[in-house]
Amino acid sequence: MSSSEPACEAIVLFSGGQDSSVCLAWALSRYGRVETVGFDYGQRHSVEMQARKVVRSQLAERFQDWKGRLGGDHILEIRGFGAIADTAMTAEREFELTDKGLPSTYVPGRNLVFLTYAAALADRRGAKALVGGMCETDYSGYPDCRREALDALERALNLGMAQDFRIETPLMRLTKAQTWALAKGLGGDALVNLILEESHTCYRGDRGARHDWGYGCGDCPACELRAKGWNAWVEAGRPELAP
Repeated sequence: MSSSEPACEAIVLFSGGQDSSVCLAWALSRYGRVETVGFDYGQRHSVEMQARKVVRSQLAERFQDWKGRLGGDHILEIRGFGAIADTAMTAEREFELTDKGLPSTYVPGRNLVFLTYAAALADRRGAKALVGGMCETDYSGYPDCRREALDALERALNLGMAQDFRIETPLMRLTKAQTWALAKGLGGDALVNLILEESHTCYRGDRGARHDWGYGCGDCPACELRAKGWNAWVEAGRPELAP
């Protein structure tokens, strides 16, 4: 970090999806300087790499209080990791349960790898907070989304890097409906509409079909979770959840 660069306080794992977009807004509401990191691991829904650019730029344009807090973006290419995984996230395979009882979209250790890279980046950027959209309430059952696993990783990263990082997961105990409510609490309808129109969740990378809850194929696991949460939130009267 050069002496002219503002000190970074938080690194957000930012894919351009609904969850990471809400987490970025959450971090911007708390920290004076926030940077983002994204990963190209050969994902089928690579359209998210474009979506993340749009969401970042629109956050800065529409929310002036956050504009000055949003720092640089880092893209890390780890396609070798994606090739090892060989899942429905990186190859043309059906969305189904595997012999282990896990969704075929599960990329073994993906969040652990992402956070390790983010921690190495944070070490160089001077950040202490690593922010991720992991959740163990409404989720697909990925074991590396559990807070227990992240607590263990946090300890390992701090031991291995002689640091005092915090892995922050603001969505960990929230339902998808509550995630929409948190978006409203953070940035009102303007943020809800931005996430609705510009964030990308669909595993198939479908941006052709526009639903009430945004764009997507409508039947992959990610679309089903997003739609379920949106419908529950709307039926509840579109409440606001305080950050």
